[in-house]
Amino acid sequence: MQDKKQLRKYFSELRKSAKTTDRDQRIAERVIENDLVKRADTVLLFASFGSEPDTWALAQHLLEAGKQLSYPRCGANGIMTFHTVDALSQLVENPNSYGIREPDEKLPCPVISSDTVCIVPGLSFTENGGRLGYGGGFYDRFLAQNIVHTIALAYEECISDKLPEEQHDLRVDIIVTEERTVLCSE
Repeated sequence: MQDKKQLRKYFSELRKSAKTTDRDQRIAERVIENDLVKRADTVLLFASFGSEPDTWALAQHLLEAGKQLSYPRCGANGIMTFHTVDALSQLVENPNSYGIREPDEKLPCPVISSDTVCIVPGLSFTENGGRLGYGGGFYDRFLAQNIVHTIALAYEECISDKLPEEQHDLRVDIIVTEERTVLCSE
């Protein structure tokens, strides 16, 4: 099996060629219709960047639906914290985070509950919830400390039969693509 660095490059290119506005819209619609998201008290959402499935329209819908929306802020110590925003304008480009928009660290952190949903980014996923992330381990560390429902967003081409997994790699519960919703299992 190829090493993770090679796989990241491969899936990054594949995702770039798969990205379309129509696909992003279909993924967002599937997420909005998901029962976990409908019941969620808080949605932990990433600010999409580059070729990731677009999360901006999804975020606007969630805010208009009255959901508490929180975004990650990655610290230099490898720890990621989430902070609640009232408007997407509260996300600013951070030069230390590859230009990804982040909330101000002074914004409040959400209270994590059994109804909290975390929308997880990644380059590729397996149908049993395996995830190839970007290599920083931020989500693995956060999810190891916080019990939440996890939903990954991916284009259908980025679903893999097998990915390298290490002991610290955490799986997602659900994967939403433009074509289907995958309930992950062992």
